[in-house]
Amino acid sequence: MDPYEIQSEFLKAFAHPTRLAILDILKDGEQCVCHMEATLGLRQAYISQQLMPLKNAGLVESRRDGLNLYYRVVKPEIFDVLAALQAAAGVRPTLPQHRHANNVCPCPKCSAKAETTLIHIEAL
Repeated sequence: MDPYEIQSEFLKAFAHPTRLAILDILKDGEQCVCHMEATLGLRQAYISQQLMPLKNAGLVESRRDGLNLYYRVVKPEIFDVLAALQAAAGVRPTLPQHRHANNVCPCPKCSAKAETTLIHIEAL
């Protein structure tokens, strides 16, 4: 494949606001789809639809753990590209703070973090 075509495919994968927000979420490491859903306030099906171009471009990969599907970035260099894009556009986006009714993502990873925080607060 032509090198310019490869670069073009990468740029196409970035070319949607939700995909950029997903990559912003994944800067913190592996995240489950339900965490993305809770953070962005979007339906799981829509998030999965937006994850497909990122996965097809080889930028993210997934793993299943029980009922939960986790995604992670496999090419961390893309964060440099995103930082350059933000600098060129003169913007620094911040993620929305939508949450489930209980104020946390219901996945085991997020639930464990919430429990640890609660235990730490109660210990104080």
